[in-house]
Amino acid sequence: MMEGKVWQNLIDAGCSAAFIEHYAALPADEQLSCLKRHRWYLLDAIHDKQLQLDRLDYLLYVLQKRGDEGK
Repeated sequence: MMEGKVWQNLIDAGCSAAFIEHYAALPADEQLSCLKRHRWYLLDAIHDKQLQLDRLDYLLYVLQKRGDEGK
C-alpha cells in the first residue's frame, strides 16, 4: 500500500488516477524509473509550450513593428 503523502504528492504533481494506480502497482525498484519517465514527459510538454510561446511572441513583435512603421 502506498503512503498517503506519496499519493497526495502525485496528485499535486498533476498525475492522473490511472498513472497513480499504475505507479502503485509497480515493484518498488521500478517506481523510480516510472517517475523519471513521467518527469521527462512533463518536461517535453513544457518545452513544447515554450516553443509555442516564443513563436507567438515573435508574431506579436512583427505585427507591432509593422504597426509602428505605419505611423
